[in-house]
Amino acid sequence: MCRVLSVSKAGYYHWKNRAPSARDEVRERLTQEVKRFFDDEKSRPSALLIAKRLTNEGFSTHRKMVANIMKTQGWRAKATKKYKATTNSNHSLPVAPNLLNQHFEADRPDQKWVSDITYTWTDEGWLYLAVVLDLYARRVVGWAISERMTATLVCDALTMALWRRHLPKQVIVHSDRGSQYCSAVYQKLLSKHQLICSMSKKGDCYDNAVWKAGITA
Repeated sequence: MCRVLSVSKAGYYHWKNRAPSARDEVRERLTQEVKRFFDDEKSRPSALLIAKRLTNEGFSTHRKMVANIMKTQGWRAKATKKYKATTNSNHSLPVAPNLLNQHFEADRPDQKWVSDITYTWTDEGWLYLAVVLDLYARRVVGWAISERMTATLVCDALTMALWRRHLPKQVIVHSDRGSQYCSAVYQKLLSKHQLICSMSKKGDCYDNAVWKAGITA
């Protein structure tokens, strides 16, 4: 390495073994503090926020210095993901009674299904996922994904469940009161296949608490 870089061995070992300068020690300490804040905030804080907090703790620093340290170490702040609402209950569409009433047990397959919408962040933006879960084995029997949270999304998930379970009849299909589930096209699909609609009480998160439980694909 010394030969390639045209550096003498003695010069290399002198550089390697010399004590760090006061400036290097300050930067090393600052780097450790930046890392501490960065990890504590789960890789979310910006250089400006970290610089302000370090200044408040008595460190002599500024945004550009912190930004330089973060760039050198390859630490990039993650963008904060905004909350996306998946239920719009403010509508005048008809709703179904709560037949499930938090009874999340089933005696046999295709007796009780529950459905809901969630979302996930990808490199291309938000994607919405509608899922139909059979409560007998906590098994996903139908799902659909889309860039938009529409009635078509929940209909596609229910259609998959119907065909995968060979078109069962008289299944209680429970959901929240979201406009997608109250839509005419979704209700028509339920009626067509002789499924029984059930909906959570308004504003009661416990009526959908089954989604906190484990799910198997």
